[in-house]
Amino acid sequence: MNFGMIFTRRRMILKYHDFDKLVYLYPNTIHDLMQKKLTTYTLVLAAFLTVAAFASYSEKSEAEPDNILPQIVKPVDLNKPFDFAGEPVPMDNFDVRERLDRELLINTYWHATTMLHIKSMYKYFPAIEKILAENGIPDDFKFLAVAESSLRNEISPKGAKGIWQFMGNTGEYYGLEINSEVDERYHLEKATKAACDYLKGYKKRFGDWTLSAAAYNMGGTRLAKDIQIQRAHNYYDLSLNSETSRYVFRVIAIKEILKNPRAFGFYLDEEQGYPPMDAYKEVEVNGPVENWGDFANEHNTTYRMLKVYNPWLISTKLTNKEGKTYKVKIPE
Repeated sequence: MNFGMIFTRRRMILKYHDFDKLVYLYPNTIHDLMQKKLTTYTLVLAAFLTVAAFASYSEKSEAEPDNILPQIVKPVDLNKPFDFAGEPVPMDNFDVRERLDRELLINTYWHATTMLHIKSMYKYFPAIEKILAENGIPDDFKFLAVAESSLRNEISPKGAKGIWQFMGNTGEYYGLEINSEVDERYHLEKATKAACDYLKGYKKRFGDWTLSAAAYNMGGTRLAKDIQIQRAHNYYDLSLNSETSRYVFRVIAIKEILKNPRAFGFYLDEEQGYPPMDAYKEVEVNGPVENWGDFANEHNTTYRMLKVYNPWLISTKLTNKEGKTYKVKIPE
C-alpha cells in the first residue's frame, strides 16, 4: 500500500494505492478517520489505566495484611465428655450432640456478648460461688445465672428481675423484699441465697440437677406435666418448649467457654476482667432516709456509687415505716 499527496489551490488530497486501486481521501474523510483512531486510542488507554489501578490496589492489599480483620471459623470439638453438675450428657445421642453443638457455636461466635460474660464473671463469680457452696448447690449453677441475665440486673419482658431473674411473687415466696423502695431481686447475695433455696426444692421434687435447671426456666408445674404426659424422666428425652429445650444446653455451652476461654478463641487475662466489688464497708440503717444523695455525701461517696454497690435501693429515699435494719454497702 503506497501513500502520496496531491496539493491543489484550495485543499490537500491524500491518496494511496490499495493494490490496483487509487483512492483519494478528501479532508472530511481524513477528519473522520483521525477521529475514529483517537476514540480507539482513548478507550485502550482507559482500559489500561483501569487494569493498572486494580493491580495496584491488589498489590497494596496483599502488602498490608494488618488492615484485614482476621477470622477463623471452625466447628467445636464434640468428641469429649460433657456434663452438667456432675450429671453426664448422653453424647452418643445424635439429637443431643446437635442441640449442644448449636449452643456451643452460637456462644462461641457471639463475640461481644461472650467477651462481656468472661469479663463479668471475675466481678460476680466470687460472691456467687461462695453462697452456692455454703448451700450445697453444685458450682455449675453459677453458669445458669449467666444464661439467665448475662450477669446483669436485667428486666425480662415478663417482669423477671435481677441476675437470677426472679418474678415478683416467686421472689417474695423465697424471702426477698419487693416494694417501691426496695427490690432485693437486685441484691446479689440475698437473691443468690433465694435461688439456692429454689433449686434445692426442685432437686428434691425431680431427683436430679439437670431437671432442676429446666424447672428453673419453665416452672416446676409445667415440667411435671410434660414428664407425666411424655412418660420420660430425663431432660434429654423430653420434648419441651423451644426455650427450655435449648436452656440446659446453653448453660453447658457457657460453662465450657467460660472455664477455658482461650480454647474458644477468647484471649483475656484476669486483670482485664471486671474487678469484684469487695472493697466496701457496711453501714446499718434502721430508720428512714429522706434522700440517698445526702446519705451518700455524709459517707464520702456519691449517689451513683451508692446505687452501683446497692442496686436493690430502687428509690431516692427509704421510708422504712417498720423500722427494719438494712446493711448498706459504702465503697472504700
